[in-house]
Amino acid sequence: MTLSLNDIAGSEHLRRFELKEPVLRGLPAFAYTSADYWALEKERLFGNAWVFVGFAHELAVPGDAVPVTVGGKPLFVLRDRDDRIRAFHNACRHRGLKLIDEATNVGPRIRCPYHSWVYRLNGELQSTPFFGGPDEHNPCGFDKARHGLLPIPCEVWHDWIFVNLNPEPSAFEQHVVPLKNRLSGISLDRLLPAATLDFGEVRTNWKHLMENFIEPYHVQFVHATTTDQPLKDHRTITDNHCLGSAVEISKSSKKGKNTLAVNSLYLTLFPNFVFGHYVPDQVGVHLNLPVDVDRTRQKRVIYVTDGRARSDREIEALRDLWINVHKEDHAMCERLQAGKASDAAAEGGVLSPHWENSVRRFQEL
Repeated sequence: MTLSLNDIAGSEHLRRFELKEPVLRGLPAFAYTSADYWALEKERLFGNAWVFVGFAHELAVPGDAVPVTVGGKPLFVLRDRDDRIRAFHNACRHRGLKLIDEATNVGPRIRCPYHSWVYRLNGELQSTPFFGGPDEHNPCGFDKARHGLLPIPCEVWHDWIFVNLNPEPSAFEQHVVPLKNRLSGISLDRLLPAATLDFGEVRTNWKHLMENFIEPYHVQFVHATTTDQPLKDHRTITDNHCLGSAVEISKSSKKGKNTLAVNSLYLTLFPNFVFGHYVPDQVGVHLNLPVDVDRTRQKRVIYVTDGRARSDREIEALRDLWINVHKEDHAMCERLQAGKASDAAAEGGVLSPHWENSVRRFQEL
């Protein structure tokens, strides 16, 4: 069955979601399983939002380029000769070949491997060899200035790259305000990447990963051996499109040194930016990029904020802790995806009015 906007708006399960009952329902299962719903998300959500796509430190020198997919559209980000990070549609203007197929350094220019059209790092079309014939590179009536790479609005905030497929996007500065207002006292100007965890594809809808991070209800059950952050010490955060939770631990941990047992701030920017602060000097940022309705690529960068480089042993301990925490979350999110196929899950389940109000706001957005 093909779902249209009218089908979704008129669905009985969505009507139940919108009812203002004492205990609210979650999004209907089709929001996580329907290819048609995912097609609408690609068009209506990811086609108009500031989407987090990468890390600036991974584009270290001019010519570094990374392909990304946003809302099903192939894009790439790169660092140009002026040290500016730019984003472009990932297609040659000649025949539409995907130009950047993997993370690489393209050198001083981008060359299409098919017919050798060449672009400068600022996107300008530089040369079109033999386009007009054996000895003619610039045929009459062809204006190279009109056939450069198509740019995409791109902003870098600290180490984080955002793009917006809407050519006339909302102001990025306003997009980050709710999060910035909650980060006073955190030394983001001294961020130092310490480790990267690339989890590849997780077999779940992107919203499951976001919702899992936003709510604290599961922490003491799912992460009983990897964290010591009691549920009673948590509170949720719902601030427009900045959603999450915080924990201020009321007693010292009795667990081992490889356990997370510190005051923490868990924040997201809708739709897909994830930021965690762990007192006193650690930050973790997740990149969740949807691949399909039931698959999401996830990467985490661990930062330190005190300017001190960590030893190999310290970094390995950080990696081990967060790999274990993520594996626990992935197991739950993949089982959420599997469970959504049940008729019992069709109408969306119910949400805790205390612990999952931030999830509710995410789902409304």
